[in-house]
Amino acid sequence: MDLFAGSGNIGIEALSRGALRTVFVEKKIENINIIRQNLSITGLITKADIRCASVDQALQLLGREGQKFDIIFMDPPYYDNLILGTLRGILINNLLVRKGTVVIESSKKDILPPEVVSIKLLRQEKYGDNLLSFYTMN
Repeated sequence: MDLFAGSGNIGIEALSRGALRTVFVEKKIENINIIRQNLSITGLITKADIRCASVDQALQLLGREGQKFDIIFMDPPYYDNLILGTLRGILINNLLVRKGTVVIESSKKDILPPEVVSIKLLRQEKYGDNLLSFYTMN
């Protein structure tokens, strides 16, 4: 799943590398149109599930549908304090498979907790001003 999907580049990359399907969650209709266009250009539209909704709404809906994910990538707007709430939403709605991974892109200035409920920080990688944090289910 690609949360706060923007142009969809992360989810599209996952599909191009063999992911069977990707759910894209983005609330801005302009970005949804870009995601659809990019998926059409790459020929991957049939493997995509595009949700135009806030992340909170989408997590609740996906949970009610019984969806589960091996990998969840999220790139929330920096400095909006959305990371912990989104992680909790993933857990509350039971969206991550056992041993699944959540990858968070954030500012390298963000201090993320070593553990959130039942997911644990495995490692962090710095790339310029960005930080990638990898969490897994305990």
